[in-house]
Amino acid sequence: MTHAPTRRNTLVALVAIAALALTACAAPEESASPAGISSTRACVILPDSVSSPRWDQGDRPALDEAISDLGFEVEIGNALGQARNYADIAKRQLAKGCGAMVLVDFEGAAAEVVTAAKAQGAAVIAYERPLAGADYYVSFDNVEVGRLQGRSIVDGLAASGVDPSSARVVFLPGPESDGSSAMITEGAVEVMSAAGITPVVEAPGDWDRLAASAAVEAAIAANGGVDAVWAANDTNAIGAVIALGKAGLVVPVSGQDATLEGLRNVLLGTQTSTVYKPYRIEAKTTAQLIISILNGTPLESETTLDDGTPYFALAPVLVTADGIGSVVRAGDVSAAKLCAGDTAAACASLGITP
Repeated sequence: MTHAPTRRNTLVALVAIAALALTACAAPEESASPAGISSTRACVILPDSVSSPRWDQGDRPALDEAISDLGFEVEIGNALGQARNYADIAKRQLAKGCGAMVLVDFEGAAAEVVTAAKAQGAAVIAYERPLAGADYYVSFDNVEVGRLQGRSIVDGLAASGVDPSSARVVFLPGPESDGSSAMITEGAVEVMSAAGITPVVEAPGDWDRLAASAAVEAAIAANGGVDAVWAANDTNAIGAVIALGKAGLVVPVSGQDATLEGLRNVLLGTQTSTVYKPYRIEAKTTAQLIISILNGTPLESETTLDDGTPYFALAPVLVTADGIGSVVRAGDVSAAKLCAGDTAAACASLGITP
């Protein structure tokens, strides 16, 4: 069962980063690390390339830059959706020595790595997905991510003149194996149920566009159409948009991660919104946390999970078409790719230029 934060982070992400920088700006000290552990080497394992393109396109370069800039050697591996790969990467990394391990869990594969890393004296940071036994958790406020999505659906129904209590809404949650998914669902359901929304179909949790598309197609066939789709991330939203397009429908659709394709769909009006979680801020927070740990003065978080794990919960941002320029300006999406082809006119109207 996923644990929610006991107290929400009330600071915006940039303020949080400034505070981190003030307390952890020096290079790591060799003497602060356990014997035999490299204090200048950080190890990172990403889960796959399917649940979201963010891992390799966003988080990998952001973590590499942020950790390297603070004087660390960093090694980043991607398990590519295979538990065996996850274990092999961890074994190789730990054999070289890791002062800290940053883990994005994949279907429980990180559990044994936590044990091995801590036995070697490395600090373990759960990144994006909470992880039992980790020393710290760095992510965004995932319950708030869900609330933002839920409000987007409620507002979208209102704009369409549809009564939420009778709306035919499809739920496309993430998988139970992703600990952040339960938090997102909690926040989304909180807002939607308060507005009177109950799902006509709730698909099995997954990060899979094909499964999402099939679920929406089935819901349309069974209910004579649908009025909205709560999709927990852009991968699921993209699948929903494909199914809706086949049926000639345009309805409110939420999303998450501000992916290139998700943002293009928002520009085209086939997806209502996405939740933007700036990779660079998350990566910088993680890097500053690492250096503080290895200097022997770990940063204190403002929130914890229910099990007491310090939780650095950054502030997510709901992005509709009007806010896409902020993602471009942050460098998290290429204007040239975003505005190519059928989105060129929408970009021009918003002042987004390649």
